Amino acid sequence: MPDTPTPGAPGSLQHRAYLALQRLALHQQRQGADLLRDHGLSAPQFNVLRILRGATDGGLTCSEISDRLLDHDPDVTRLLDRLQKAGLVTRDRDRPDRRIVATRLTDAGRDLLTRLDPPLTDLHARQFAHLTDTQLRDLISLLTAVTREPEGKPQIP
Repeated sequence: MPDTPTPGAPGSLQHRAYLALQRLALHQQRQGADLLRDHGLSAPQFNVLRILRGATDGGLTCSEISDRLLDHDPDVTRLLDRLQKAGLVTRDRDRPDRRIVATRLTDAGRDLLTRLDPPLTDLHARQFAHLTDTQLRDLISLLTAVTREPEGKPQIP
């Protein structure tokens, strides 16, 4: 009888699943990054613009943006500096409390997102075109289950 690797050890099902998930994530990220690069954006910059598109007219503070990022970036201020220099966002001090700086999407930023919507929609459709709706639902369910920690264990931030 062949030896079964310890759960999580190299060669185990858990390790193979981890590697497959990492390869998939990197493949999907590369394709998205290539598309965004053609429009002069990095993935974190695009994420900030999308966050701001979903915000109210009052904009968001740097910490509110940071809290909503898909991938934590320790230097959101520098990211915002680059987006402001490109004319995609504005930053204004709050009137009652001058310490608060609100970031808002400009018309140019909104226009860029509108132009990116169709090619991104097409990319995502192509990335998953070979899966049935049932397979996609199963994939979402499995990925959601993987992100949950077993009871009694702290969640990974």
